[in-house]
Amino acid sequence: MTEPELVTITPEEQQQADELGQELPAALPVLPLKETVVFPESMTPLAIGQERSIKLIDDVVGGDRLLALVTVRNDEAEAPGWDDLYEIGTAAVVHKMIRVPDGTLRVLVQGLRRIRVGGHVADDPYLIGEFVELPDHVEETKELEALTRNVQNMFGRIIGLVPYLPEELQLAAANVDDPSALASLVASTLRLKTEEKQKLLEIVDVKERLRSVSLILNRELEVLELGTKIQSQVQSELEKGQREFFLRQQMKAIQEELGEGDAEQAELEELRGRIASLELPEDVEKVALRELSRLERLPAAAAEYSVIRTYLDWIATLPWGKTTEDKIDLVRAREVLDADHFDLEKVKDRIIEFLAVSKLRGDASGQILCFVGPPGVGKTSLGQSIARTLERKFARLSVGGVRDEAEIRGHRRTYIGAMPGSIIRAIRDAESMNPVLLIDELDKMGADFRGDPASAMLEVLDPEQNKTFRDHYLDLPFDLSKVLFICTANTIDTIPAPLLDRMDVISLSGYTEDEKLGIAKRYLVPKQIEAHGLAVERVTISDKALRLVIREYTREAGVRGLERRIADLCRKAARKVAEGYEGRIRIDERRVRAWLGARRYSGEVRRRTADPGVATGLAYTAAGGDVLFIEAQGYAGKGRLTITGQLGEVMQESAQAALSWVRSHTEQLGVPVDWFAQHDIHVHVPAGAVPKDGPSAGVTMATAIASLVRGTPVAPDLGMTGELTLTGRVLAIGGLREKVLAAQRAGLKRVVLPHENEHDLEDIPAETKRELEFILVDSIEQVLAVAFDESTLASGNGTAAPIVLPAAAAARTRPA
Repeated sequence: MTEPELVTITPEEQQQADELGQELPAALPVLPLKETVVFPESMTPLAIGQERSIKLIDDVVGGDRLLALVTVRNDEAEAPGWDDLYEIGTAAVVHKMIRVPDGTLRVLVQGLRRIRVGGHVADDPYLIGEFVELPDHVEETKELEALTRNVQNMFGRIIGLVPYLPEELQLAAANVDDPSALASLVASTLRLKTEEKQKLLEIVDVKERLRSVSLILNRELEVLELGTKIQSQVQSELEKGQREFFLRQQMKAIQEELGEGDAEQAELEELRGRIASLELPEDVEKVALRELSRLERLPAAAAEYSVIRTYLDWIATLPWGKTTEDKIDLVRAREVLDADHFDLEKVKDRIIEFLAVSKLRGDASGQILCFVGPPGVGKTSLGQSIARTLERKFARLSVGGVRDEAEIRGHRRTYIGAMPGSIIRAIRDAESMNPVLLIDELDKMGADFRGDPASAMLEVLDPEQNKTFRDHYLDLPFDLSKVLFICTANTIDTIPAPLLDRMDVISLSGYTEDEKLGIAKRYLVPKQIEAHGLAVERVTISDKALRLVIREYTREAGVRGLERRIADLCRKAARKVAEGYEGRIRIDERRVRAWLGARRYSGEVRRRTADPGVATGLAYTAAGGDVLFIEAQGYAGKGRLTITGQLGEVMQESAQAALSWVRSHTEQLGVPVDWFAQHDIHVHVPAGAVPKDGPSAGVTMATAIASLVRGTPVAPDLGMTGELTLTGRVLAIGGLREKVLAAQRAGLKRVVLPHENEHDLEDIPAETKRELEFILVDSIEQVLAVAFDESTLASGNGTAAPIVLPAAAAARTRPA
């Protein structure tokens, strides 16, 4: 079947059709139509190809020329039957027939009336049926007139937008007075779906039919106007592009005439020269030249132009083949370390040993150092000192809080705004292939749905793999084997084991009071005096004032808080000078208290351990050592244990073990046997918002519970640490140096330690050994004997007395 189109007939043919359509015969041959709906009062050309349809047309033309045109429901049916046809069709008359050489027919039919299938007469050689006429239902109203005018108006606008509709249609539609004929004209000429046309044909009420046609026209008009708008925009963009191209060609001609040349070409030549001057590896050079050739073939307005241009610029800015010569002088290295850092003798010795090995090997690269210690002890500045010693370029990147693997490896070029990862960017900033690269806060990397950056660091920090490190953005092998990587962390607990295995860990402990005093006098005070615009000759801070600041206004393992308090003092002095004071400003203890206010840290240990049930423990955290108060309280109950303070599983198990030991030794402790049957115990560790875990608080918990049930306070100057077993044995713990330094800062005088940790006392500074008394124990009975000053508790069960190292003796145990 062919597309409906506007066809005209002669007046004689129209008169003949009117005469034939005045009265329809009882039966009509049925011509099935595929993808075509013929409306009454419309002219439609049809192409006939099936053999039985050709016979039907031959018989109709030889007879009264009348037939029924009914649309097929299923277009795939080869020989449609009655079940494949719609019930409503159109009675039509054949006006013309043309036989084509290929055996098919071309006929012109005119729809006469709407009809419904009433019965089946014959199926062979073609369908013949009885039909009932369905006349239009017309009610002349103003609404019908308005709908008619609306359809004529919108149809005229559509004709102006659609190229396949001739302009004569607009005049024809305007001259149609019959609303039904207008609806048929519009429906037959628009390219609508077959189902939509059939639905319009089946509507008997003319007003409803016009309303449906109006909705269809409105929809088609919106689509056509939107298409016209899009076409207009595209045309405008094309014209703009053509105009820009024309102007660029004119500009190029003008530049050539003036001898200036093409700016884009000059830029490409400059880029080619930069790439040629680099010592690129063969595979990198091959990729760079290939991308440069692509860039030269692309117009500057192309979207990919800027992507390739940025990529080549990154390749050109990297320091391919550029290195600095190592100057390893051990004497000078010691001088640099001593000038930059106070004390840290063991750390300095370890760094000198590392440099000595590098000197013998002829290369300082390959080893990965990791400085682990509390904040403010000089980890980052040690990396800078190593770079000064080797006279290498220094670069630093912080990975704290990094959760995206792309931060390390970079983003692929397919992403908008892609760029290399932080490793490649740091190498670019250092302008050398063998810098000292400090990776800060390694222990604070995270992981989420975007990947695990710690896994990406495995390749970076592996000397066997980083020779061919491949950044996602560059997608080229990059040699990191000459880089000296130095990492810093506060703790190694959160560093993955495979990553930790690739590094040589060097531990840095907190500073003693004397060490802090030396750092303040040598580094912090001069630095802050200069930073506040003061002269060293006019401002002095006494040693006693500095010690007062250290003891009462700071409590930390490092010196950052101390530096802030010194800055506070310098600001007060700067204000005094700015107000006109011309004399020398000497900051002593009295002035420190006046300027810094009330003390921030006081001797709270004695106050908090004054009541039974409280014992002072020692803890090791990422920020250094700290004191930990274990509190126990009893009340009427049945022997249940409650544990609070956000404790981890290991610490909760330590509390259970401590309670079990105390309950099993009530007679030895002088406690009534039925005490636990009548009381519940609540063990709490203050600072409940801070998570805590570890086994080293076992002896402290047992001491707190024993103090509660005996009603005897623990000695206020005593701190303790050690893991407790169910049999009462005290086992070794870790982080002893940090814990002992915390005890010194808190003002304790005696510290109970596991006997197995005696060898760790060698790492304790001499100053600390002079101030503290160390008590080495093997059992909890020895701990309680010291805590309650009752030797019978240790000897009553055949337990030896604890080993006491007085302050002077402890100082002598440190080897020379």
